[in-house]
Amino acid sequence: MDAVRTCVGCRTRAPRSSLLRVVQVDGVLVPDERAVLPGRGAWVHESVPCVDAALRRRAFVRALRVSGPLDTQTIEKRLNGYGHKVNGSK
Repeated sequence: MDAVRTCVGCRTRAPRSSLLRVVQVDGVLVPDERAVLPGRGAWVHESVPCVDAALRRRAFVRALRVSGPLDTQTIEKRLNGYGHKVNGSK
């Protein structure tokens, strides 16, 4: 049985395998593909609407228990196709 987590964007519960774990490293939101990076993590659907909702509501800041703003460029690049395998590339 797969563990269940709540998406910080849309607030729906989903299997852990369908969500992306995000951690904060030196003030930068970093996607944690294998869910092994140390520290607190926030779970979000890998979709633009969920990430936008989480950013708008400051859900990442609350879930990760950090003070101040987070650099979200890394997660935004990932959602825009940067870092995804395209047409069989490695």
